[in-house]
Amino acid sequence: MLKKQQWLAVAAGAVLLLVTFVFGRFSPAHKDHQEEGQVAANGQSAGPFEITSFINQQKGSLSPTQSAYLTSLEDALTRGDLVTQRKQNFQALSDFWRDSARNFLPYIYYYAEKAKLENSEKSLNFAAHSMLEELRGVSEPGMRTWMATQANDLFSRSLKLNPENDSTIIGLGSTYFFGVSGAPMEGILKIRAIAEKDPDNVFAQFMLGYGGLVSGQTDKAIERFKAVSELDPTNTEAIFLLAEVYERKGEKKEAVEWYEKGKQNVENPELLKALEEKIKSLK
Repeated sequence: MLKKQQWLAVAAGAVLLLVTFVFGRFSPAHKDHQEEGQVAANGQSAGPFEITSFINQQKGSLSPTQSAYLTSLEDALTRGDLVTQRKQNFQALSDFWRDSARNFLPYIYYYAEKAKLENSEKSLNFAAHSMLEELRGVSEPGMRTWMATQANDLFSRSLKLNPENDSTIIGLGSTYFFGVSGAPMEGILKIRAIAEKDPDNVFAQFMLGYGGLVSGQTDKAIERFKAVSELDPTNTEAIFLLAEVYERKGEKKEAVEWYEKGKQNVENPELLKALEEKIKSLK
């Protein structure tokens, strides 16, 4: 049986494949910045992930014009004292990293800071769900734990505003799968209660499947992901996860079946080619 970190790698691989080929929204943090939180050359830990250091590192890829504009935004933030000013400054920084630099982590970090000041359920949930979705494709432990902890905080703030939001409860429970203090079972129990109340809740079924992967309960993970594919046949993420799990288990026939199903919802030529090569290698 694969260990937790190995199953997280399986899940991250499937999600990264999907994000890279299908969406391509931002430069993928989970690929370009593997040194964060890893073991240094002298054998010592490089330390926990720090967002300020990460952002400073990303500045190296900016053009001179972008750098100058970013500096003006950062200066404005240090001068802004009023809550309204700080919200506007955080929004401007978020917009820059999203639209100009196209870098997800700084973008969502500054958006989350604005959401905390705004303290609206809508903004907090958007930031939290965005982090939760993106971190599923992150394999580096330090970055993944930092993102999960941030999402956990955002979901917690949102639940104080609306304790009855099932999607927020599921999101909060899901963060425990990625390194937030607490056992994965703590998150699973929160989500399971909602799935029992509403079996057609796709988000609950999907995250229970993900929790099954993290805890090494692959048969339960397969059961949940199949439920997702029945409720939402276009959920490519669940389909690819099923295919990868079967492949890792050595059940090639089933893996091919799910990779073939995944192909039906993919239009990207490069991804289709990669899937065809994968299927061919398993036959």
